[in-house]
Amino acid sequence: MGIALLSAMRSKDENTQVGACIVNSENKILSLGYNGMPIGCADSLMPWRRNGAPLDTKYMYVCHAELNAILNSPSPSLKGSRIYSTLFPCNECAKAIIQSGIAEIIYLSDKYAESDSDNAAKKMFDMVGIKYRKYIPSGREVNISL
Repeated sequence: MGIALLSAMRSKDENTQVGACIVNSENKILSLGYNGMPIGCADSLMPWRRNGAPLDTKYMYVCHAELNAILNSPSPSLKGSRIYSTLFPCNECAKAIIQSGIAEIIYLSDKYAESDSDNAAKKMFDMVGIKYRKYIPSGREVNISL
């Protein structure tokens, strides 16, 4: 989860910085992702607002951390892997997680619990047998000054 938190720091989204880390059964890192704009879409030219006309907000453009981690993976298969995410996946990321073969989700926050997106994601995960659980902090700390 620490690596997912570090990945989240790369996001230019001032409101919701999300990071994801995919690991194999031996806890070796397979891929990382954070929420950000698609490759080639300059962060400085894209909207990051939460409110306004749809085309003037971030929601039409941002790729979520989980999707980016899946798309960034150099591994030919993510089957049986686990994804650590700082936020419970939305319904759109849930579809990508299912399609990629990820077997388990460990999340830090479920701040949108009971939303339609959250409920749809959980319904799909339950239907296909993907496990999900809240991360239990270990109490360890990492301090980094850059």
